[in-house]
Amino acid sequence: MLMPKRVKYRRVQRGRMKGKATRGNVVCQGDFGLVALEPAWITSNQIEAARIALTRYTKRSGQVWIKIFPDKPVTEKPAETRMGSGKGSPEYWVAVVKPGRVLFEMDGVSEADAREAMRLASHKLPLKCKFVKREEAAANENE
Repeated sequence: MLMPKRVKYRRVQRGRMKGKATRGNVVCQGDFGLVALEPAWITSNQIEAARIALTRYTKRSGQVWIKIFPDKPVTEKPAETRMGSGKGSPEYWVAVVKPGRVLFEMDGVSEADAREAMRLASHKLPLKCKFVKREEAAANENE
């Protein structure tokens, strides 16, 4: 699973997910990308499941880039614990994703294979996604 090696603070506040992604919204390394259409927290387990789906379908041909990293700790208190006595301990890590963010990129495979692999990967994620090609993404930026 992906997680930071070390962080400055063990517990962080939840925050908000308003607005669109201003960074990481262009397909820059591969030819094909998977773009988020809605805001969500994506856990490290979900990222790993999507990555496995991508590499399995393409039979490890081509290359896959993961463009998000889970650097936000999510805390949980134990079940049947009374209110108070501080914040819970960190249980898992999430990546905060806003609409327009490129989640995965692929290269070295045909468009049909990339489209199907991205479709399978998107089913592992808790948000709606869209398949894009590098040309389309560049054209949308210029408009």
